[in-house]
Order: sequence, then C-alpha cells, then structure tokens
Amino acid sequence: MHDVNILDYINFIAGAYYIMDRGYLDFARLYNLNQSKAFFVTRAKKNTKLSRRFSRPVDKSTGVQCDQVVVLEREESYKLYPDSFRRIRFYDSVRNKRMVFLTNNMTLPAKTIADLYKSRWRVELFFKWIKQHLKIKSFYGLSENAVKSQIWIGICVYLLAAILKKKLSLSQTLYQILQVLSLTQFEKMPILSLFEQGTCKCENMQSSNQLTLFDL
Repeated sequence: MHDVNILDYINFIAGAYYIMDRGYLDFARLYNLNQSKAFFVTRAKKNTKLSRRFSRPVDKSTGVQCDQVVVLEREESYKLYPDSFRRIRFYDSVRNKRMVFLTNNMTLPAKTIADLYKSRWRVELFFKWIKQHLKIKSFYGLSENAVKSQIWIGICVYLLAAILKKKLSLSQTLYQILQVLSLTQFEKMPILSLFEQGTCKCENMQSSNQLTLFDL
C-alpha cells in the first residue's frame, strides 16, 4: 500500500509526536491525528496553498526564518482540515537547504520543531544500517512480535561479532567475520584459528560439505 494509507491503521496516542515526510501529507488523515490530541510534524509540498493568520517573532540566528499560524487556502482542503496550524520555514546552513515544516503544536519553539524533524533522519539511517549489516532479506513471520524478534536477534549477532573482533583484535571487517562464522558454524575448532593470517579467505571460502557437480 502507499505510505500514507498506514495512517489509517495507527491508534494515535494523545501527546505523542508523529514525524513524517511529505509522502504522508494528507489533511483528512492529519486532522484525525489532530483530533486524537496527538502532534504531527511534516513538510509542506510546493503546491500547498496556505493563508497566513499572523506571524510570531523568530530568532533568525537559529536558522528559523518564519513562524506563522496558517489555515488551508483552498476550500476543499479547508473542509478536510478546518483548523489552524503552524508553518515554519527553516534554513539548514550545513546543507544549504530551506525547508518548510507544518505542525499542529502551538507551544514548542520553532527551532525545536525543526530539530524534531531532523531527528527523524536518524531513524532512516538506522533502517539503512539494518539493511546493510543485518542482511535480513525476508521475515520468517509477519506479526509485530516475529519482526521485532528477528531484528533483535540480528542485532545481537552483530554485537557479538563486534565484541569478538575487539576481544581478539581481529583485522577482518565485521562483514568478513560474520561471513566466516556463517560458513563454519558447525565446525569444532578454536575461534581464533579461523581468523589467523593465511587461513581466512572470505571471498573464496566454500563449505567443506559442498559436492563437486562437474569434474575439472
């Protein structure tokens, strides 16, 4: 399903903050979130038409360029979200990028709203790390408990490999260590001997139980 449809399945928690990218900008769904007394922080699309009610004072040295209370300008959009919210424009000097945030929180400082959205990127990086390092190609179960269990098991294995690398002062990368262990998990031998110089050939390592199909 499209990302935004997942909002129909979430039981919003009052007082919680939901940080979303522009793919979730659906004013009917955001209004349901607002009615649940929860808060959202998202980014505006270029074609989002807003009418300014009034502006709040800002400290431009923080990167905040404007903090406005707005309503939706188009009548059909206003019917979906018939309430006011905030429009915050922020300049990221590090990335030389301007961003416009929308939120229904009327009390937090504008800079805090920008920081909340920035923290969302760390979640994105964590999922990227999971895909790159835990090598979870598919889930054995699709329930919440099954997915969480598989991810935690993957993280535990990764951390054990990291501890092993540090304790034994191994020169191999964590990827190489995990590859060696995956191919020798039923071998009975000292772990250190697996990684001794000249013994570890991760790229060409094959299972000793693999039969040869064709004679060379």
